[in-house]
Amino acid sequence: MLAILQKLEEKRAAARMGGGQARIDAQHKKGRLTARERIEVLLDEGSFEEVDTYVEHNCVDFGMADQKIPGDGVVTGSGTINGRLVFVFSQDFTVFGGSLSERHAQKICKIMDMALKVGAPVIGLNDSGGARIQEGVASLGGYAEVFQRNVLASGVVPQISVIMGPCAGGAVYSPAMTDFIFMVKDSSYMFVTGPDVVKTVTNEVVTQEELGGAVTHTAKSGVADVAFENDIEALLATRDFFDFLPLSNREHVPVRPSDDPWDRIEESLDTLIPDSANKPYDMKELIAKVVDEGDFFEVQPTHAANIITGFGRIEGRTVGIVANQPMVLAGCLDINSSKKAGRFVRFCDAFDIPIVTFVDVPGFLPGTAQEHNGIIKHGAKLLFAYAEATVPKITVITRKAYGGAYDVMSSKHLRGDYNYAWPTAEIAVMGAKGAVEIIFRKDIGEPEKIAQRTKEYEDQFANPFVAASKGFIDEVIMPHSTRRRIALGLRKLRNKSLENPWKKHDNIPL
Repeated sequence: MLAILQKLEEKRAAARMGGGQARIDAQHKKGRLTARERIEVLLDEGSFEEVDTYVEHNCVDFGMADQKIPGDGVVTGSGTINGRLVFVFSQDFTVFGGSLSERHAQKICKIMDMALKVGAPVIGLNDSGGARIQEGVASLGGYAEVFQRNVLASGVVPQISVIMGPCAGGAVYSPAMTDFIFMVKDSSYMFVTGPDVVKTVTNEVVTQEELGGAVTHTAKSGVADVAFENDIEALLATRDFFDFLPLSNREHVPVRPSDDPWDRIEESLDTLIPDSANKPYDMKELIAKVVDEGDFFEVQPTHAANIITGFGRIEGRTVGIVANQPMVLAGCLDINSSKKAGRFVRFCDAFDIPIVTFVDVPGFLPGTAQEHNGIIKHGAKLLFAYAEATVPKITVITRKAYGGAYDVMSSKHLRGDYNYAWPTAEIAVMGAKGAVEIIFRKDIGEPEKIAQRTKEYEDQFANPFVAASKGFIDEVIMPHSTRRRIALGLRKLRNKSLENPWKKHDNIPL
C-alpha cells in the first residue's frame, strides 16, 4: 500500500512540475506566473480541486510518443472565489508551449460541461502557442469542440477569459465568444495572424504588441475589456469582478452587506451640471456618488470612452450602469459606443442584472466616416438591446436627450420602468439653435429675430416638463435624491415579470 501511495505522490509531483524547472524559470523571467501559481492567486486558498491531472496526449507522430507530460499543457478543475463556486482552466506554457491538443481540449470541454450542468461560471486563463501542429486536424477539432461549448454556455453561465500570454490563430475565437476578456500589458497578445504573416501578405511591418497587445485591444479594437499591469493585478481584479456576477442565469445577483444608507442625500449633485450647456462635466462623479461606497468596476474604460459601462451596487445588489460621458465627444453616440453599450446591456439582460442608465446625449455623431461604416446598423444594436431587455430598467436624464438618441437610451417607449429627469434636463428633437434654423429658415438673415425665436424655443422645450406632461418622464427629481430614487425603484422592481413573444431567437442587427 505504501508503495502505491508513494507512486501516486511521484505522479502528482511530475504533473506539478509541468515542463520542468528550466521552463518554469523561463516563464518567471518573462514576468509571468505559471499555470498553477495563477490558480493559487485567483481562487480562495486551498479551495482548488483539480481533475484530469494525469491526462496525456495520444499523438504518435513526429516523435511525440516519447514526449508525454501529465496534464498535457492545461490545469483544469474547480474552486471558490470568496466562497462561491467557479470552474477554471489554466493553460501551461511550460508544456509544449501551452499548445492545444485533442486531449487538452477534452479537459477544457469536461469542466465547461460540468459548469453548465451545475450552473457556475467558467474562467479561462489563456497562455498558449495555439494548435499543436503535430496533431494536425485533431487539434483543430479540439478547438471547435471548445467553441461549441462557449456558444452553448453563452447567456447560461458567465464566461471570463484572462489572456496572460500568447493567444493566436484559432485560439482567439474562444475568448472572443466569452463575456469579458482581461489582458496583461506587455505580456499578452491576441491576433488571428501574427506579424510575420502580416508582413508576407500585406507588406506591413508591425510588432506583436502593436498588432494585438493589451493596449491595442482595450483602446482601439474593443476586443478586450481591461488591460492590467501584471499577472497578479489581473487575477486580483478578476476576483473583484467575479463578485458582481450571478453564478448563472438561474441565480439572483449576489448581495454584499453595505453600510452605505440607501437614502443617502448627495447635495453636491445639485451643482454637478454646469451653467453653460456646452461645458462638459464628468459623469463618473455622478456614478461614484450614487453606487454603494463609490465602488464601480468599469468595463472597457479606454474604448469608446464617450459611453461608460460597468457594474456597481445599490443596497448591496449588483446593477449594470450605462452612462453617456460629456467629457468625450460631448457624449454623442457613435459606432463604437453603440456596440460597446449594446453588448453590455445584453449581458445584463441575460443574467437578470438591473440596468441603470444616466443620459446626457446630444445625438448620434455626424459625418461620412460614421455613415459609411454603418452607424445606422450599429446604432440599432444598442436600440435593439434596450428594447428586448426585460430586466428592471431605470433611466435618469441629467441634461440633454436629443433626437433618436433620446429614444435609444432606455426611454419610456422602450419599456423603461422608471424614467426620471433632473430639472436641468432638455428633451427635444434637437438643440434650440438647429431647430430654429430649420423652423424659421426665412429669418436666418435677421440675427435679432433668430435670437428671439431661439429664446422662445428654449423656454418652451429646453426643460423636462413637455415630456413629463405626456407621461414619458415619470417624475422630475432633485439631483441630490438620485440614489434614493434608484434604490426605491429597484426594490419595487425586484419581482418584475416581463416576457418577450416566443421565438427561436431574435435577429439582432449584427
